[in-house]
Parts: sequence; C-alpha cells; structure tokens
Amino acid sequence: MLYIVGSPIGNLSDITLRALEVLRQVNRIAAEDTRRIRILLNHYGIEKPLLSYHEFNEAKRTAEIIQYLEQGESIAVVSDAGMPSISDPGFRLITRCQQDQIPFTVIPGPSAVTTALVGSGLPTDRFYYGGFLPNKSGQRERELREALQRECSSIYFESPYRLLKTLEALNSLEPACQICVARELTKHFEEFRRGTVSEIRDHFAAHTPKGEITLLIAGNGGKVRNVKTEGEK
Repeated sequence: MLYIVGSPIGNLSDITLRALEVLRQVNRIAAEDTRRIRILLNHYGIEKPLLSYHEFNEAKRTAEIIQYLEQGESIAVVSDAGMPSISDPGFRLITRCQQDQIPFTVIPGPSAVTTALVGSGLPTDRFYYGGFLPNKSGQRERELREALQRECSSIYFESPYRLLKTLEALNSLEPACQICVARELTKHFEEFRRGTVSEIRDHFAAHTPKGEITLLIAGNGGKVRNVKTEGEK
C-alpha cells in the first residue's frame, strides 16, 4: 500500500493520530527533504528508512518506489509541509499506482491553503488555488489580472523575496483591492496581514517579509462580497 500522508505545515502538534499510526507501520518513508521529516519523526520517536523524493529525482525515485511496492512493502510519502502532490511531488507516483493497479490511499492533514483562506477574512464559499505565482513579471501580472476578474477568492504561494514586487504589480492594477498576506502559518511568528494592496505594500516596504508566504486576493475587482450562510435567503 502507498500512503500519501499530510504533514504539519509548521507546528509539529498538528500531525494527526492516523498519520502517526501510518508512519509507524510502513516499511519506509519517501520524503521531500529527509532532514526536515527526521525532525518530525524524532519528535515522535519514529525510526524508519528514508528515501529522498523531490522534484529533481522524482522520475527515478518513482520507479524505485513502485518496485518496493510490487515487492510487498508499504511506503508513506510526505512533503516538507502539507499534502504531497499539491505544489509538491506525488502526482507522478499516484499516476503510476493507478496504471499498475497498486493500491494507495490519502491520509488527510493540515493545509496552508485552507488555513490561510479561513484566517484571511475573505469569502470562503468558493476559491481558486493557483499554486506558486510565476517568476516572470509578465506572466505574474497576467495571473494577478485574472485573480481580480474572478468571482471568488484567489490563493497563491509566494516567495518572501518576491512578495514586494508582486504587491507593487498588484498595486498598479488595483490599489484598493482587499488582500491578505498569511505568513508563517501555525508557527510562533504566525501573521495575518489584512487590508488594501496599498496598505499591505507599504507595510512590507518597511518590514522585510520573511518565512512561508500565502497571498490571498479578493475577486470581483478586489471587493469583498457578502456571503450567505446556510439558511439565509
């Protein structure tokens, strides 16, 4: 059996009991960064053989993991944080398991996407997840324009080194747009910075952004719409 295991996005206490049970029973663990997963395993007293499984060796490792599974082993796949295959390796391996009729299952866990969305104060009934924003300025600006035109909240991951450039680009499009920058989720320095693009840009121009960044953009031209709850008319 292949287990796709969601791991904490910061706070080690967010690991689920089911995930710990799986990590204890599998034969080996494939991890995006073996050093980071070892911190989690050591915290809970788990010792397992580890395989590195990241974007640069994904093709080779996928074939190797399939061989282990065909030999009767059970393997858990974890990413640095959150759910494997969501902007992280895992999709290729799941596809191979489907093709080769190898059973697999998903062990749910924390998600930066939903955590940031709920804490952002933006509408949560519908949302668009765009992964990491493009590195190239032209592609990034097109993506930001599309976010403003959507009728739902848009969620992106962004590097702290590019965040200010992204906010400058968004400010040139719609400075009054309502956004949220969620930073270091579930960690000691967790921060939700909410407001207009111009306000958030000014803040991070004066305070260098650090850590893991999730950017949320209101749709409908950047205006927060009212959301009806169940039972309301």
